[in-house]
Amino acid sequence: MTLPLQGVRIVEFEGLGPGPLAGRMLADMGADVTVVSRRQLGAVAERLGGDKPSPLRRGKRIVPLDLKQPDGLAQAWRLLAEADALIEGNRPGVMERLGLGPADCAARHPKLVYGRMTGWGQTGPLAQTAGHDLNYVALSGMLSLAARPGEAPMTPPTVLGDAGGALGLAFGLVCAILEARSTGRGRVVDAAIVDTVAMLGGIALWVRNNGQLDGPEPSPFHASPFYDVYACADGRHITIGALEPQFYTLLLDKLGLSDIDPARQYDTATWPALKQRFAEIFLSQPRAHWDALLGGTDVCYAPVLSIAEAARHPHNVARGLFVAHPDGTLDTGGAPKFSSD
Repeated sequence: MTLPLQGVRIVEFEGLGPGPLAGRMLADMGADVTVVSRRQLGAVAERLGGDKPSPLRRGKRIVPLDLKQPDGLAQAWRLLAEADALIEGNRPGVMERLGLGPADCAARHPKLVYGRMTGWGQTGPLAQTAGHDLNYVALSGMLSLAARPGEAPMTPPTVLGDAGGALGLAFGLVCAILEARSTGRGRVVDAAIVDTVAMLGGIALWVRNNGQLDGPEPSPFHASPFYDVYACADGRHITIGALEPQFYTLLLDKLGLSDIDPARQYDTATWPALKQRFAEIFLSQPRAHWDALLGGTDVCYAPVLSIAEAARHPHNVARGLFVAHPDGTLDTGGAPKFSSD
């Protein structure tokens, strides 16, 4: 099947994390992505990635160039002459100093879409300061939603901030490429991670505005018994997310809790005692027991899997979610998936 971005040409000036991930997202959708790489790995890339091939380079053509040398800069311009869009992830001003800033590109290639991947954005008091995934998620306000009152919050490293920012950049680039094809004019896509994470929090803001997050009232996402992570007898964990009445009713039935009135699901006064009761029930059996009892039902259940376990889970295998390599490393398939049906 022809992929939707076939024929789209991207030049990616290789950075760390979200920029390359955005490029890979586009490559997975059929775009022709050429990476202008540095001749040496940066310190963080070397430490975190080691000598393993980067999955963020999947499906791309790699061209090592020294942009501070005239011949390297000239070759970069030749690549850009054929491109629909550019991706760069430097601090504001770096590309301008190289002579490859938005104004330079617009003068030579007015249709070029210029994608800028940063944590804080091109403008604002923090634009020139360093940061990483955890910092951007914190400043967006979304990290605070990951903790119960009095506890320190934490999110999966790189997943919400860096990957969310990559998704925002990829979306912005495709939007601007479509516009450029009809108008003949490109745009600068200022893809700040902090902006995208805040935007992705739209549902959370809706819930907050109804008084059920970020306030003094007990939150169904933090205080209720029916939306939580529970420990099992073997030290593993499972998740329950039975927010809807019919799913909560089924959960009570599966657990044999006939003395609990499902109509009082949102009676917050009952939550502490019932949460303790749920915790004791789930702690009484190993995770495999709960997989057998609750897996594949409408109680909104899933086990907390390691990445290795997730790669072997039948649902993920059927979806082609992970790709295992002979050396034991894992990659992911492209998303979303497309069909002609």
